[in-house]
Amino acid sequence: MNIHLKTLGCRLNEAELETWAQAFQKSGHQITQQVQAANLIVINSCAVTQDAARKSRNLIRKIHRDNPQAKLVVSGCYATLNQQEAVSLMGVDLVVSNRDKDQLVEKTLSGLNMDAMPAMSTEPGQISLFTRGRQRAFVKVQDGCRYRCTFCIVTVARGEEVSRPVQAVIEEINTLHRQGINEVILTGVHLGGYGSDPGNNLADLIKAILAETDIPRLRLGSLEPWELPGDFFELFRNPRLMPHLHLPLQSGSDKVLRRMARRCKTEEFAAIVSQLRRQIPHFNITTDIIVGFPGETVREWQDSFDFIKQTGFGHIHIFTYSSREGTKAATLPNQLDNEIKKQRSRQLHQLAEEMKLKFCQDNIGNEFPVLWEGYSEPLEDNKQRVFGYTPNYLRIACVIKNDESVENRTLKCVVTAAGEGGVIGEMAEQL
Repeated sequence: MNIHLKTLGCRLNEAELETWAQAFQKSGHQITQQVQAANLIVINSCAVTQDAARKSRNLIRKIHRDNPQAKLVVSGCYATLNQQEAVSLMGVDLVVSNRDKDQLVEKTLSGLNMDAMPAMSTEPGQISLFTRGRQRAFVKVQDGCRYRCTFCIVTVARGEEVSRPVQAVIEEINTLHRQGINEVILTGVHLGGYGSDPGNNLADLIKAILAETDIPRLRLGSLEPWELPGDFFELFRNPRLMPHLHLPLQSGSDKVLRRMARRCKTEEFAAIVSQLRRQIPHFNITTDIIVGFPGETVREWQDSFDFIKQTGFGHIHIFTYSSREGTKAATLPNQLDNEIKKQRSRQLHQLAEEMKLKFCQDNIGNEFPVLWEGYSEPLEDNKQRVFGYTPNYLRIACVIKNDESVENRTLKCVVTAAGEGGVIGEMAEQL
C-alpha cells in the first residue's frame, strides 16, 4: 500500500510524521510523495490559531478532491479540538485524537482493514525521511504542557506532560544515524519540561545523547525560556550541540507578558541571551512575537518594540493576534482594532528584516562546517548552486561544479556575503 503523509504546524507534528512513516514501512507499506499515487493519506493537523484550523480544514478538503479514492486519516490538534467537525468533513475515514497518536498506525491498519504482510520490514529500504526529501530528522521526546498561557489552545489539545524514556530516544537517534541521518532536532510541546514526570530533565537527556550516540549534529526545537537546568548552558561547549535556540518571547513588555501568563520577564530573557552569546560567539537566537495582544497600549507596544530591537534576533516569527475560542485571552477586554495590529505587524516585520540582515553580515568571514542539502539550482557554465545550514542555522548558498555532489555531507565553507534569505559562501575544502 502507498501512503502519503502531510502535516501542518509545528516541528513536533513533523517528528510525529517521521515516526508514523517508519512504523508504516515496518508494517510492509511504502511512503509516497505523490498524493495521487496514495491508497492512504494521513494528515497531522494544526489549530494553534483560527487561521491554522481553517488551513487544516481546507487541506483535508483539497486532499480528498485530489485523490477521492484514497482512505483519509486525520489527527493533530484541529482533529482533537474539533473532532465532530473533522469526522463530518467529506472523505474523512478515521479521526485519531492526540491522546491516541502513539497508536495511530495500529488504529489505521486495523480500523480500516489495511493490515499487510511485512514484506519491507526485513529490507533496508530508503528511510522515510529521505523519501520525503529531508536531510535531517525530528525526534519527539515530549508531549503536553502543564502551563496555561492565556493565548494558547495547544496545551488544551495536547494534554498533560509525558516524557519519552531516555533510552528510547537514544535508540531512535542511533537508528536514524545508521540510516544516514547526520542531524536530529529534539522536539516537544514544552521541550524544557522534559523529564518532569520521570524525575530527570532536558540537560540529562542531552548529556545522555551526546554520550551514547555518535550523531554529529544535535539541535533543539522551540524551547520556552524558563526552568532551564543550571548546567544547561554549559552543554553548548560541545560542538555537536548546535549554537542556535528558538526562544519564544511573545512580547517585550512585562505588562503584556503578565496578561499572557508567561513565566519569563524581559530581564530574565535578556540574561539568558547574554549568557549564551558570551559563551558561544555568533550564537543565533530566534523567537516568536505576538503583535496586538488584547489591551496592548501604545506605551506597551513601544516598550516591546524597543526591547526586541535592543536584544537583536536572527529571525522572528511574527503572529498578529487573533482571538481563539477556548482561550482566556479571547475573553480579555480591549481587543485591538485590526488596523492597529496590521500597522504594528508591518513595523515589526521591517525591524525583523533589518536584524536578520545584520546577523548575516556579522557572520561574514567566518568559516563553518555546513551540512549540505539535497536541493540545488542549475547555473550556466556547468555549475550549480547548492544549499545547506551552518551550525548556527544560517541558510548558506555556494556554487560548485555540476559533476560534484555534497548532499548530506558536512563540509567547511567561508561566509563571503549576506544574501536574500541567508548568506553566500565559498567552499573551504576539497570536494
